[in-house]
Amino acid sequence: MTNIVILVGNLGADPQKRTTSGGTEVSTFSLGTSRVKRDSEGKTYKDESGFTAKDTEWHRVTCFNGLGRIIAQHATKGMLVSVRGRIHNTRWTDGEGVERFGYEVIADDVQFLNRPHKGEAGEGIDKAGDQAGDQAKLGDEDIPF
Repeated sequence: MTNIVILVGNLGADPQKRTTSGGTEVSTFSLGTSRVKRDSEGKTYKDESGFTAKDTEWHRVTCFNGLGRIIAQHATKGMLVSVRGRIHNTRWTDGEGVERFGYEVIADDVQFLNRPHKGEAGEGIDKAGDQAGDQAKLGDEDIPF
């Protein structure tokens, strides 16, 4: 039996990074994927602006340790990424004592499919205090992904 998921989509926000009490680094982000909407007859249709109508689905993605560090340092809202991993059931009790259930994707690999352009999200000071624009001066072989 296999539990493999591959998603391609855009980050909905900058990744959130935390460290567990055991020292494990964890980064999480929301990933939006879209598919073409269909009417009751199964045909695609245009929205009010004249574009093909699409449905967007949001996925919670979790990355651990080294992959989590790279995601936290280099990924930004709006970036197009490919995620390969597995689906994981999760259960928690919310602040009101209600037991909740959900799903997340535990990422084994994340590929960056584009880089932010000047003036887009990610420009300016990154979490380490470096100028994000300095990354553009690096050659492709210098970037860790």
